[in-house]
Amino acid sequence: MPPITNDWADELKAEYRKPYYKELYNKINEEYARTRIFPPADDIFNAFHLTPLANVKCVIIGQDPYHGENQAHGLCFSVKPGVEIPPSLVNIYKELEDDLGCRIPNNGYLVKWANQGVLMLNNVLTVRAHQAASHQGIGWEQFTDAAMDILNKQDRPIVFLLWGRPAQMKAAKLNNPNHLILKAPHPSPLSAYRGFFGCKHFSQANAFLKEHGLEPIDWQIEDI
Repeated sequence: MPPITNDWADELKAEYRKPYYKELYNKINEEYARTRIFPPADDIFNAFHLTPLANVKCVIIGQDPYHGENQAHGLCFSVKPGVEIPPSLVNIYKELEDDLGCRIPNNGYLVKWANQGVLMLNNVLTVRAHQAASHQGIGWEQFTDAAMDILNKQDRPIVFLLWGRPAQMKAAKLNNPNHLILKAPHPSPLSAYRGFFGCKHFSQANAFLKEHGLEPIDWQIEDI
């Protein structure tokens, strides 16, 4: 796992000294050595690498990485160029089209969002190939909780988009009145019709950012 070297590093360094993180680090190294794990080890912390703490304006919390071939690259819901768009992201694009008129692109590569200050963080940062949720409960949840604690302390407006129960459980870490917390069902085909469609989180997020003098997110992903 390449170290986090931007402004997240100082904020997270206390976690590295805790017993749970040492166990997690050893476990992850063992897993990569003996079986196929996604994303590639160099991509585990891409959410932090691509969106420095000082730049965070919006936070999207996923569950765990995609477990199919060549999909996961360290940003929740995003896939590498050339990879078929997963069903949950198809539904995110549908909501964006309905909410903001965004054209549905031909790819699922969401780095553009990360570069604008959208922290795209999974609750669990690794997974065994073709075994969904296989790294739940080994320590990642505590690490990403620590990231939420850090975000909660930021004395500036941040929007949190919490879709589905695992993401919404992170709301217990959020009590800063400067922030906006938006909740909806998960965009997966199993639950999107229970309230994700029509939630208008993207327009609400941009309205909140503009209200506080911040540049809104350009959610349109271009074709590749």
